[in-house]
Order: sequence, then C-alpha cells, then structure tokens
Amino acid sequence: MGPLRKTGAFAAALTAAFAAAYGVGSAVAPVDGGRAQETAHASMADDDGHAAQEPTAAHAPAGLQVTENGYTLDLETTSLPAGARTTLRFVVRDAEGAPVTAYRTEHGKQLHLIVASRELTAYRHLHPTRAADGTWSTPVELPEAGGYRVFADFTPAAAKEGLTLGSDLAVTGRYAAHALPAPATTTTVDGYTVRLDGALTPGRESDLTFTVSRAGRPVTTLQPYLGAHGHLVALRSGDLAYLHVHPHEEAKGTTPSGPEVTFTATTPTPGTYRLFLDFKVADKVHTAAFTTTTTGQGH
Repeated sequence: MGPLRKTGAFAAALTAAFAAAYGVGSAVAPVDGGRAQETAHASMADDDGHAAQEPTAAHAPAGLQVTENGYTLDLETTSLPAGARTTLRFVVRDAEGAPVTAYRTEHGKQLHLIVASRELTAYRHLHPTRAADGTWSTPVELPEAGGYRVFADFTPAAAKEGLTLGSDLAVTGRYAAHALPAPATTTTVDGYTVRLDGALTPGRESDLTFTVSRAGRPVTTLQPYLGAHGHLVALRSGDLAYLHVHPHEEAKGTTPSGPEVTFTATTPTPGTYRLFLDFKVADKVHTAAFTTTTTGQGH
C-alpha cells in the first residue's frame, strides 16, 4: 500500500501524543498504534510566540516532507511498541512508485536513518540494510511511547543532490509527556563531558565547536566516525525541521583525534533547536544532546 492511502486512518490515534509533544498538557495516557497525517508546514511560531514564515516548498528545510523531487519515503512499519527490540522497514520510491535500488555513498553509508521523538528527548542514528527489492530494514528499540519522526538522509544514484525525507511513526504504550531540556552549554554522556562553544544565527552559517573531556582531562583519542571525528544532527523544536550540518575538513596529512570537533550549520529561522553529536571512543559511539536557541537576527 502506498503512503497516501495509509495516511489518514491513523491520525486520531496520535492526537494525545502529538498534543503533549507540543507542550499541551502533562497527563499520562496510553498511545495506540497508527500513522499520523503528513501536514504542511506553511508557518510556525518560535518560543516567543512570533510567527516565522517558511520558505516555499522548493526551499523548505529538510525533513518536513514525505515526498520531494519525485522521491517518496514509504514507511512499511507505521507503529512499534515502546521498550521492545523490533524491526523498522521502509522503501524509498521514485516518481513512478518503483523502489529505488541504487544510491550514492555519503559519509560512508548509502542511507542514514534518524529516529527522534517529537519531544526531542529520544534519538537514534541507524544504518539500515537494503534488500535486493529495495526494502530497507533495521532493528530498533525506542524507549518511550509517543509520536516520533523518521528521517531518511540519502542521495539516489540518479539524482544530483541529496534528500532528507521525513515521515511519522507511532510508538505504542503508556505515554507520559516530557519537557524539552533547558538550553545548556555542557552535557554528560557515558562518563564523558562535552562542551558546546558557538551559537546558531538565523539565515547565516554558524560554527559550532564541541570539546570532549573525561574526568577533567581532554579526550584525544576520538576515532573517525562516518568520515569525520564526529557527526552532528540538528532538529528544530516544534516541527522537527532537519538541518544539514557539515564537519570542518581536516587538513591533509593530519590526524586530529580531539578533544575538539567543529561543524558549520545554517539555521533557517529563529527558534529552539536540539543538537545530537555522535562521537566515537574505544570503538563505541556515544551521543551527546544539547538544547540551544538562536542568537541575532541573521539576514
């Protein structure tokens, strides 16, 4: 069944989860399975309540559309149970509805899959495998019930540019609302402390530098991960617009291993963003999460 036929029947089942994810209420309630409708994001409000007009569809931030440039993200798995290890399956289809089976390799993989809760408190960066018929699949365990967004970041072999398509996923179980973590410049994960320097400015490129330490000492043993010494995903609070960020290129002949990793990000609008930094030490990937708000007006 194509994505358009599967959409409408499930919208009501996610109403409670999505309402809480947008900060409407804090009650605990069960969440049933289903698929949320893909909605148009013509405008959104920032944290101060000011409306921020979106660009046209051709220039909209990534991840807001299930279909773009003739390609469609078709989730075959529309709901998963919370706290259970299960399989997520999907297909990328071309303009004729046929599964795409040829991709370019970007950052070491043909496709990067991001799964994040609407509240931006749960996050997974996955690398699914593709069957000969074009079906992608990956094991996943999502910790809490509620509404989630699935992002597929890829470049079809027949396309000139990469795409990030998004679709909604329901995670079933007993739901409890969570507030977005407050902005902070440091966070701790798995015994590592990560400091963020830099700020996002709407409408212009911004440099973000992350410094990794452990027990007060700089970590100088960062390992390459997806072609760099760190991988960063930025999501806008509210609609979960997906920002493309790029690591600074390493000088030829050097092998930097920390403690700093720097990225460049372009922010489309003022607002609050959630940053997820993946870094690798001793063959294990760790994810540090930050909440940050934009500064300045940009141009």
